[in-house]
Amino acid sequence: MTNEETPSRFRFAVFGVPVRLHFTFLILLAFLVTAGLVSKGSAALQILILIVLFLCVLLHELGHAVVARAFGVPTLEIILYPVGGIAKLQSQPTPKAELVIAVAGPAVNVIIAILLFLTTHFLAMDKAFLEVVQEIATDNLYLAGFNMLPAYPMDGGRVLRSLLVLWKGEERGGNIATSTARILALLMGLTGLVMEQYFIVFIAFIVFSAATQEGAANVGRALTRGIPVQDAMVTEFATLPHGCTMRDASVRLLATSQQDFPILHGDSVIGLLDRTSFLRGIAQFGPDGYVSSVMNRQFTRLTPTADLSSVLPNISTSTPCALVMEGEKLLGLLTRENISEYLMVRRFGITPQPRQADTA
Repeated sequence: MTNEETPSRFRFAVFGVPVRLHFTFLILLAFLVTAGLVSKGSAALQILILIVLFLCVLLHELGHAVVARAFGVPTLEIILYPVGGIAKLQSQPTPKAELVIAVAGPAVNVIIAILLFLTTHFLAMDKAFLEVVQEIATDNLYLAGFNMLPAYPMDGGRVLRSLLVLWKGEERGGNIATSTARILALLMGLTGLVMEQYFIVFIAFIVFSAATQEGAANVGRALTRGIPVQDAMVTEFATLPHGCTMRDASVRLLATSQQDFPILHGDSVIGLLDRTSFLRGIAQFGPDGYVSSVMNRQFTRLTPTADLSSVLPNISTSTPCALVMEGEKLLGLLTRENISEYLMVRRFGITPQPRQADTA
């Protein structure tokens, strides 16, 4: 799958691409224990197979990321689910590029399966190991086939979406694709209930949830396309000097509704203090520690004239706030909260007019 926002503590990076495990991995673990699937043979062997399949899913998503990079679209992060993953792209690729990017993931699984089957054919191995390799190869074919189901945002759904966008336009094509995915997820869920196959219900829940979020993202892109960032940014905000302490920051945090504070050295922005960094800093250094010791120096910058729809993927769980700057001049903040509020009023046909920035 390609392009939930559920925080996860299970994070790492591969080739510079952030990767995080979705919380449903814990649900899957509980399901395996409850269903007694691990009891089918050696528990250690089953765990090994799960680890290898996890790596195959990761390679699947890296396939998306590599091809997307070839089209000039960076990958913000990869989210891994028990039944697949999502490579969140920095911007929406063209329909033709999305088609190629979507096919790249299942193609990786097919290649893995072919290589494993060739290995069993040309290399001598004992029966137990042969069965494991064949099982992993077969599972890769299942992964490829499952991801090609026409349920957006799975790869097959993205293929369907790209074709629909070429035919019906982006907004209409995206809406049809996500509606189709939700219908398929409901049918999968009902089938699973009737057949008492609750793992199918579990998969249907994930597909329906992801399709709903993609549908909301599609609406967001439609409402913000052609709108400059400066129209939606927060223009009345507080800043903090680089020499202030955690105690000073806590006073400003309680006095305002802000959770993210630009840190200034004179008139120059040198960092961004978000709520997570503040809590980590006050726990590590105490109230007299300096904010400059924990502020984020690699904060996200946006230009005021950038298209708002193209920067929406940047404002994610890992990047809840971006600074809108013209050169080195700070003009405003763009956060998840004010984007949500902007979309809310846009749905009622209101286009807010930007105000002059007023920093404190």
